[in-house]
Formats: sequence, structure tokens, C-alpha cells
Amino acid sequence: MSAADFPLAVAPAAAVLLLTVATRPAESAAVAPLRLAVVRAALLTGAYAVLVVEVLGALHALTRPAFVAAWLLFLVAAAAVVGWRRSRDTVQRGAPATEPRTRTLVGAGVGEAGAGPAATLPSGPASGATDTHRPRYGRAAPLAAFWRTASRGERLLAGTVGGLVLLELLVALLAEPNNFDSQTYHLPKVEHWVAQGDLDFWATAIHRQVTIPPGAEYLLLHLRLLTGGDRLHNLVQWAAGVGCLLVAARITAQLGGGRRAQLLTAIVLASTPMVVLQATSTQTDLVCAAWVACAATLVLDGLRRRTGWGTLLGLGAATGLTAVTKTSGLIAVGPLLLLWGIAQLRSAWTGAGARRTGGLARTVGGSVLILLVAAVVVGPFLARVTAEFGHPLGPPRLRESIPMERHDPPSILVNALRIGHTAFDTPLAPLRRAGAEAIIGGADAIGVDPQDRAITFGREVFPVPAWYPDEDRVAFPLAGSLALIGAVVALARPRRIDPEQVGALRGYAVVVLATVALHTAMIKWQPWGNRLLLYVLVLAVPLAGLWLDALFRHRAHTPAAPPAGAGGRRSIAALVAVAVLATSALAGVLALSYGFPRRLVGSGSVFTTSDWDTRFLRRPQWAEEFQWAATAVRDSGARRIGLVEQNDNWEYPWWLLLRRPDGSPPELVALQSVLPERPPADPSSVDAIVCTGGRSACAKLVPAGWRLEFRGYVGYALPPGR
Repeated sequence: MSAADFPLAVAPAAAVLLLTVATRPAESAAVAPLRLAVVRAALLTGAYAVLVVEVLGALHALTRPAFVAAWLLFLVAAAAVVGWRRSRDTVQRGAPATEPRTRTLVGAGVGEAGAGPAATLPSGPASGATDTHRPRYGRAAPLAAFWRTASRGERLLAGTVGGLVLLELLVALLAEPNNFDSQTYHLPKVEHWVAQGDLDFWATAIHRQVTIPPGAEYLLLHLRLLTGGDRLHNLVQWAAGVGCLLVAARITAQLGGGRRAQLLTAIVLASTPMVVLQATSTQTDLVCAAWVACAATLVLDGLRRRTGWGTLLGLGAATGLTAVTKTSGLIAVGPLLLLWGIAQLRSAWTGAGARRTGGLARTVGGSVLILLVAAVVVGPFLARVTAEFGHPLGPPRLRESIPMERHDPPSILVNALRIGHTAFDTPLAPLRRAGAEAIIGGADAIGVDPQDRAITFGREVFPVPAWYPDEDRVAFPLAGSLALIGAVVALARPRRIDPEQVGALRGYAVVVLATVALHTAMIKWQPWGNRLLLYVLVLAVPLAGLWLDALFRHRAHTPAAPPAGAGGRRSIAALVAVAVLATSALAGVLALSYGFPRRLVGSGSVFTTSDWDTRFLRRPQWAEEFQWAATAVRDSGARRIGLVEQNDNWEYPWWLLLRRPDGSPPELVALQSVLPERPPADPSSVDAIVCTGGRSACAKLVPAGWRLEFRGYVGYALPPGR
């Protein structure tokens, strides 16, 4: 990325900042208004980014000038809204004081707080020694004020979270994209769009390049065209991780948590190794989790008041962005919207006569609006998939590989136990072995094959170790256990957390537990299934923060003469909580330091490993092989190059190595295709062939008389005379 590209690269971030100012709620009753504004800004920017890709793709105009013009237009519009908002606020500040607005069940469009009475300061127990100075939840205290009023423990929590986020940013900027799936289909997908100038499907042997929802890759496409490369690609997931932290903390506040509870939520989530590692990658799970969290926080705003049109649009955008990023996220959005609908109907039912009828009509209309907005965001992609495969969820190969194919209770139970075993894995091998043996034995006892292909992805075999800090499979036993305990406590004994938030806590806990149950009933077990659970973890962690805060709060307010043994039990519980938090923070630091395939220290460090070698840390032996083959093809003067690959082979290195001298993409065409309506190119129509995988598969497609060379994983073929 050149210096001239930098202003363009920061355009999306500048748009979010401007919209954060423009959409900040005017009502003082709003819970965490700055974070609410960030949610609104992120949804607006995300939806705009997706629609820009769809519109320009339909016009065959996926080009750098078109994207530059789109972002300049968006920035001008955002700046204009900020100017209008400031002028309006200035006029209102100069107007005579009026009676305070009554916080009733009304919506107020963009400026609505969406919180109502729930936004008031809980009158429950304080959250620490400095709680007498705690700011109201609806007000964002400056950093200096926070540092002055915070306790030593709160400062430590905030500093740890901030340090992790900044170190993740450093790794994200220094490390080249090296995620396995990104080499296979995430990043090749972006390069195909750039080369074509549109979103039409193409012949390919890797069906995931066209069948998997492309929402996160749409965001990468903007950076690719604005900067000319992939230098900033990791920042999409990093920004999503920051968004998850902010929204999870806001959810905690909406459920009655004070400053300490919000910081506890943030530290548990920020130090989870899966979050730490994904925040520096080009995977898509954190992006999906961020959109799900946005939907959750907007739903909670609607539990005690009618939702305004602005929030309805936000819920629609969050639903659509989740669907176009990763359809599994809808497993959570569905129950969340159901909770919202029940709360809205209940509010309407408390009215009388015309007010009740109007409230019911408003809820139905709002539901329709949410679905319409979601359809605008995800509809174009689904339409292309349906036209290509005859089904909105893609070909049978995709529909049968990940979703469960058996739904009888014993099979669902076995699948849930295996998913739980992998999610809660620890370095203690005897514990892993004993748990797996118990699950396998129990499955046999109830007549279920624990390796049944109908409930197991591909040819994978349960169990697998998942404790090692690898971005694709690392377990989260601490965060998962805390979230599970918090959900159970919120459901069974919500008054221990906050007596004034009983209904909200129970409703949210039901959504979290229902999401877990639905996920295990709908998604097959797979070794890397932990990353697919990331959206559930982000949704559930606020309950962990609330429960931990309750432990500390009850210890701090133990009566002078507690029942025998009660004070000791509370002290022990608080000490255990401190130990768990310290262990969790240590796990986050270790994941950032030694995680794979990006780390700060040791072999493969981002400070000591070359850019090219960083890309191949998953498969170091392939780095030289790709360069060897690409050099031979470039030296031959080939322009049109054929691809031979299998479903899980790396394609992205070819797009980098065979890029033309002027920086434009190479002309790569597939010599195999799994898309019935997209025939592969004729091998005789290309100037050279590059292959990955096995020599035999490549040899079948090489025309007679061509020279075929192979080294391990990579090969190439050239016609006579080249």
C-alpha cells in the first residue's frame, strides 16, 4: 500500500466515526449512548458496503475508481449529517427549558434511546468501593474521569483489555494473511471479483468460492480495491473483535451491570484465545459474531419500550448482514427477534382499545420491515445462488456437509456432547480421553454411531485435541464455563444478579440456551467447530460478567454477622473468581504470544519471519514450491493460465505470484468445475497450467506433448516451445 492509498484506506473508519457522531441518541435515558451510536454507525456502514458491492457488481463496475467515488459520496453525506446534527443540537441548547420527556413506550427514530426505564441506574447493590462515584450508565465518562474514579482492580481490567486489543492490532498489521481457508476460498473469491469486475459465478473446483455467503469478503473487497493489495485485510476481523467487546459490554449494562460488570465481561471475552487469534486473521467468524451482537443489543433496547423506526431498520440490517456473512448466525438472530416480538406484543397488549390495535399493527409492520431490510441486504446473493443451483442454500454438497442430517433425540444428544467435549477441551489428556470414552460408550448404549456421517462432518473422527491455541480449533473452557454458569444463574436465580432485571435476565438467558440447543441440533460436529460457536460465546459472555460481578458484590456486602460459614463460602467463591480471571487473562496473553499461525515470539514470530514465509506458516514446505512453479510460468510469457486443483487446495498464492507487472490480476481459468452450468476451460486454450495437490490429477488434464514438472504439492505444465 502506497502513501497515496492511505487516505482511501481510512475512508471506512472515517465514515464510522462520522456516523457515530451523527447517530448518537439524544435521550439521556439511553444505555451507553456512545456504544449505541457505534452499533448504529457500524450497521449503516456495513449495509452500505454490501449494497455498494451488489450495485456495482450488477453494473460490472467493481473497479477502484467506482469504489473511491462511492466512499467519497458516503463521507460527504456522513459529514453533512454531522453538520445538521450539530446545528440542531445548538438550537435545542439555546431553546427554553421544557418539561422532561416522559419515558413511555414510544419510538423516536434515529434519536431514540431504545431503552426506556431499563436505562435508569439500577438501585441494586453497588459494584465496588468506588461505586459512589460511578457514572450513570447512559453517560460516557471521559477516560481521565474513569481513571480517577476507578478502583485498582477496574484499572487493571481495563488496562489488560486495552493492551490485548493494541497488541492484536500490531499483529494484524504486521502479519500477512495466512489463514488456511483464506488461501483456499476467502481471498481467491475477492481476486475473482476484481479480475471479472462483477459478481457472476465462475467455473471452479472449489465450490466454497461461490456457495459460502460472502459478506465478510465484500468488506475485504473494499480494502482490496482501495489499497491495491491485502496489507490491511486482517483489520476487518480486528475491527469486528473490537465491536464485539463494545457491544458485549453494552449488553451487560442493559441487563443491569455496572462498570465493573462491564469490564469483567470485556476481560473474559477479550482474553478468550479464539477471539485473540481470530482478531488478527482473515477468517469470518468474528464478523458474524459482531453482527449477531448488534442484533442482540438492539433487541434488548426493545424489551421495555416500543421500538422506533430507526431501530427497526437497524435490526433489519443486522439480520441481513448476519445472513450474508454466515448463515449459522441466524440460529441466534431468530430467537432474538422472537424475544423482541414477544416484548413488543406484550407492550401493545397492555394498552386498551385503539392503542392496543395500533400497537399490534405496529409490531406486525415492524416485523415485516425487519425482514424487508434483511432481504435487501442478503437477497441479491441468495437470488444468484438460487438461479445457479435451484436452492437458496446452494448445492446438495453444501446442504449435506455441515447441517445435521439426523434429528432424532439420541443423535442430537450425541452431537451436543461431542461439540461440548471439543469446546471445553483442556491440555489435560487424561480428562479429554475419559470424557471421549464416556461419550462414545454412551452413544453405543443408545444405538448411535459416534462417527456417523449424518452427524459428523466429512471423514473426520471424534475426538480431537482442541486445547492448543490454533485459530481454527482452540477450545474455550474458561469462558465457556463462565458463560454457561452465568446463563443458568440468570435463568434460575436472576435476583442474585439484579432484582430489578429479572424478566430481562431470564429472557436473555433463554435466548442464549436456546441458541446453544439449536446449534447442536443443526450443525454437525467437526474438529474446527469451536470457531463456528464464536457467535454463541459473544452472545453469552455478558451473563458471565454479570455473574462474576454478583460474586464480588455479595462478598463486599456480607452482613456483619452472616450465617455460619456463609462469609467463608463467599470469600472462597470470590477468590476462585479472581483465580479464574487471572488464568483467563494469562491464556489470552499466551495465545497472542505463541498462538498459531500468527504469534509475537518464538518460531514464526511476526517480527522475525518474512512476509512470504508468514503466508505459509501452515505449510512451510509449499512456499518454495509455489515460487518455483510461478517463476517458470512467468518466464514462459504465458498470459492465460489454467488451474488444476481439488476442493481444499490453496489457490490464493497464484493470484499473488502471477500478478501482471502493472499490478492487474492474472488471467486464471479453471480446468475443472463443480458448477454444472459453468463448464471449465479447454486445456488447449491456455498458455500454461499450474497445479496443486496430486500429480496424477494434473496429468489427466495436461494436453499431449506438454512438459509437466512437479515438486511435492505444486506443479506446472508448459506447451512445446515455451
